[in-house]
Amino acid sequence: MRTTLTALVIDDSAYNRRTLSRLLEETGFVQVVATASDGEEGLRRALAIGPDLVTVDLEMPRMDGFTFLRILMAQRPTPVIVISGQANDQNVFRALEFGAVDFLAKPTRFISDRLLDIKDELAAKVRAVREMTIENLRKRAPAVADAPRGPAAGAAARAPAPVPAARASRLELVTVGASTGGPTAIQSILTRLDPRFPLPIVVAQHMPPGFTKTFAERLDRLSRFSVEEARDGDRVVPGRVLIAPGGANTVVVRTGQGLTVRLEDRDEGQPYVPSVDRLFESAAAAAGAGVLGVLLTGMGNDGRRGMVAIKRAGGQTLAESEETAIIFGMPREAIAAGVVDRVLPLPDVVPELQRRAGVEIA
Repeated sequence: MRTTLTALVIDDSAYNRRTLSRLLEETGFVQVVATASDGEEGLRRALAIGPDLVTVDLEMPRMDGFTFLRILMAQRPTPVIVISGQANDQNVFRALEFGAVDFLAKPTRFISDRLLDIKDELAAKVRAVREMTIENLRKRAPAVADAPRGPAAGAAARAPAPVPAARASRLELVTVGASTGGPTAIQSILTRLDPRFPLPIVVAQHMPPGFTKTFAERLDRLSRFSVEEARDGDRVVPGRVLIAPGGANTVVVRTGQGLTVRLEDRDEGQPYVPSVDRLFESAAAAAGAGVLGVLLTGMGNDGRRGMVAIKRAGGQTLAESEETAIIFGMPREAIAAGVVDRVLPLPDVVPELQRRAGVEIA
């Protein structure tokens, strides 16, 4: 792990550049080596200096954040954190698709000292960069960009409901957990999964309120499944993917109608919301051996306890390998606990899911 990071701050507001530089320096492990007022200037400095980290806004003069990301990732892949005022905008997820590793929402679209409110969240995001694998970052963006999309892949071509294939397993649902790097990994899985896949999927992706609904809407358009932000009481049924809403925990319970989800307030002091552990533990309690847990890229240990619960209940577990994980922390913790059935690079997760669910692969 790198002890000190060099950073480039790109924002068209001089106030924002000064404030973000100060917040980064106050972490104690970041040195801001340059700033830029637009994407064109930022690109020149990024290529000349080669910083360990870049923060960038999306709306800038001369060259916007998307063009900046596309060129930077092609010429010198670098961890980029988007700091944008577009809190509910699909553009944030486009930026992740272009290669950004994470994002933060500015408290306001206007120049304001409220920008100081993101200090702790920014420090956490930057801390994750120290654990990041640059080579995996290099491989991830093109893989997502090449995923099926458009009318042929999205809702316009979606059958009324996937046709469940015959399967020998007792599986009832798939639970997925991820953090940093997760949105593109989840998108990659859902856009490649066979539409006949017969199991419902519930996802806990570490993400703040406001973004999860936009994330679900984006996945709904790009994949051949019905993807929604989970609401209290939603049924867990084949053909449906539920995204745990930011700011709350999503749990699975069994009712007279079958498996459903409930939303819970975050526990006091809980570091990760929505919690992967709470989702996985509740699914294990509700469905026992019928759960398949999948743990993807992310920093920290959220998901380890949940994977233990799934294995103890007789369920099945998969984890993303270090070969493709942007940050291997979460999978590593579960693997070290001895509760992962198979460790796979991201491209191999879909065929393994389909095999376990009994979907015939041509």
